[in-house]
Parts: sequence; C-alpha cells; structure tokens
Amino acid sequence: MTATKASRTPGTETSGGHQAVVSRLSMLDRYLPVWIGAAMAAGLLLGRLVPGLNSALNQVAIHGTSLPIALGLLLMMYPVLAKVRYDQISQITADRRMMTVSLLANWVVGPAVMFALAWLFLSDQPAYRTGVILVGLARCIAMVLIWTDLAAGDREMATVLVALNAVFQVLLYSALAFFYLQVLPAWLGLHTTSLHVSIAEIAATVAIFLGIPLLAGYLTRTLGERARGRDWYETRFLPKIAPIALYGLLFTVVILFALQGHKITSQPLDVARIALPLLAYFAIMWGGAFAIGRRLHLTYPRTAALSFSAASNDFELAIAVAIGVFGVTSGQALAGVVGPLIEVPVMVALVYIALWARRHYYPAEPADQEAT
Repeated sequence: MTATKASRTPGTETSGGHQAVVSRLSMLDRYLPVWIGAAMAAGLLLGRLVPGLNSALNQVAIHGTSLPIALGLLLMMYPVLAKVRYDQISQITADRRMMTVSLLANWVVGPAVMFALAWLFLSDQPAYRTGVILVGLARCIAMVLIWTDLAAGDREMATVLVALNAVFQVLLYSALAFFYLQVLPAWLGLHTTSLHVSIAEIAATVAIFLGIPLLAGYLTRTLGERARGRDWYETRFLPKIAPIALYGLLFTVVILFALQGHKITSQPLDVARIALPLLAYFAIMWGGAFAIGRRLHLTYPRTAALSFSAASNDFELAIAVAIGVFGVTSGQALAGVVGPLIEVPVMVALVYIALWARRHYYPAEPADQEAT
C-alpha cells in the first residue's frame, strides 16, 4: 500500500508478475498476517498483564466505543477514502444490478443467515445468541474499506456500498432488531428478546465513523488535485499517507484485544462457541457473494468489493448497542466483542484468498485494472 499503484495491496499481481510485484511491497505489506498476529498477541498480553487497563481505555468513549478504538478506526479509514476517485462514483451508482445485489446481500440475506446460525449454534445460550444476531444486523461502514483496498478491490464501489449501508443502517437497524429478536422468534415459537435502540444514536455513530473520514478523504483529494494535479496526488502524495491505514489497523487490533484480553483468556470455551456461527457466517456470505459476482460476470475489483461488503459487519455499532442495552459485563456484549476479534484474522485470510482467486479466475484482467 505504499510504493506504487501496483503495490497498494499485499498481493496485487497477475500470475506472470507475482514475484516482481511482491518484491516491490513494503515490509509492512508483505508480512501483514505476521503483524496482525503480533498485534493480537500483544493486545492479549496487555489485557492480561496490565491491571486496570480495560477501565483506563474505556474511561473516554464515543457513543459506546472506546476513544482509542475510535481514533484507530478514523486513522485506518482516512487514507483509503483519500484514494477514492469521487468523480467516478456516478459510474458505480448507474449500475442498478450491482446496487440491487449488494442491498439484498446486506439487508435481506445477511441478517437472515446470522439469525439462522445463531439459533443453530447457540440455541441454549440466549445472551450470546442475541449478541451474535446484533452483529449480523450491523452492516459494515468502516473496516470493509481497508479489506477491499488490501484485496485490490474497487474503492469507488466500496465507498458507494458503505454510504448506502450507512443510510439503511440508520433507517432499518431498530426495525430489523425488533423483527429478528421479537417478531420472527415468536412466529417460530422461539424465545423472544426485547430491544429498544434509538435511531438518533445510530445516526450519530454513522456520522462519526463514516462521516468524518469520508469528508476528510474527499477534501484531501479535491484540494490536492486542484493544487498539484492528479498525477502528483496519486503517485507522490497517496504513497506517503497509505501506511497510515495499516498502522491504524494494527493499533485498533491491539486495543480491541487488550480491552477483552482477560475475558478471552478466562472464557476460551465461550469464545469458541461464539466464534462458530461467526466463522460460518463469514464463509457463507463472502463465498456466496464472490460466486454471485462471478455469475454476473463482474470484474474482479467489483466482485471483491461486493464480497467484502456482504461479509463484513459494523462491530462498533453492535458493541455499543449491546453495552447500552444489556450492560458492559453481559453475554451480549461479550458476543459483540468476539465479532471483530474473529472478523479481523478471517478477513485478512479472505484478502489472500481473493488475491489467489484473482490469479486463477481472472487471469486476463490487467493487474492495475480499475472497475468501469
């Protein structure tokens, strides 16, 4: 993500130029899984060994999200959104078929799949089950951008999908929570759970975690191109700020694991049980969306953006809702926290699977192809 357009990801290459591209990657990009693993281990150790760290990190929060995590997310998203060519977004929105598939995957299929998996794996654990369902209802508006970027996906399309998810999240999250926690279980003769979530709180979360970096990225590109031109902006400026995204990701991972290090290491079996429906969900949603992209003959960049959008979740919102409604020590909150702890390493793995699929299923596409 640092040197050139071809090296913006840990593996943007064709089958013939794989070694040449890998040799141009920075050490940060080339060994991303190692750094992610080290960040996870460091966070677990900090959470386990430093007394009172959890309380200290949570003393200042933004709408239920720890301030350090919020800062890490903003740092992570800003460089990705500064890369977006906003003048090409109209081409994405004109593709009604693409927009329809994405909305169906995110707001019809995704919540239904997570509901089914939660009941399948956690039928005897109502608190964990509710927390997992809340994760499934919160569609991603943050980290999906960096996963798409790392996988050489279509940034412009990912930005449009994130914006659509943000709008639908404000409008539908409360209604979907009511449906999947009360209405549908009652119809099926299952246990129901009451939940009241303020639309204003959801809107505030969206404004903070998407609005701020989106505005910053848009202004950076607009003013940068106006002052020095697109060539200077993309070949000189972007490579300088690109590493900030991965630094932000690693920082966020350390803080996430530090905040829940004690719970994770003291309740490993519970964490493993919560992880099962989440792992199945990520595999089903990502694999299904990728297959649909292939079926629709989408380019690789668009297929990657569609897949990561369908599989990713907004853990900031899910955790905030779980803590606000059920309490910070609740099983629902633990399930919400386990979500990103599982999602981060899984999504990193899916980035490499996507890049492998690109070499095998899209060999005719040039390495630096942008979606059109």
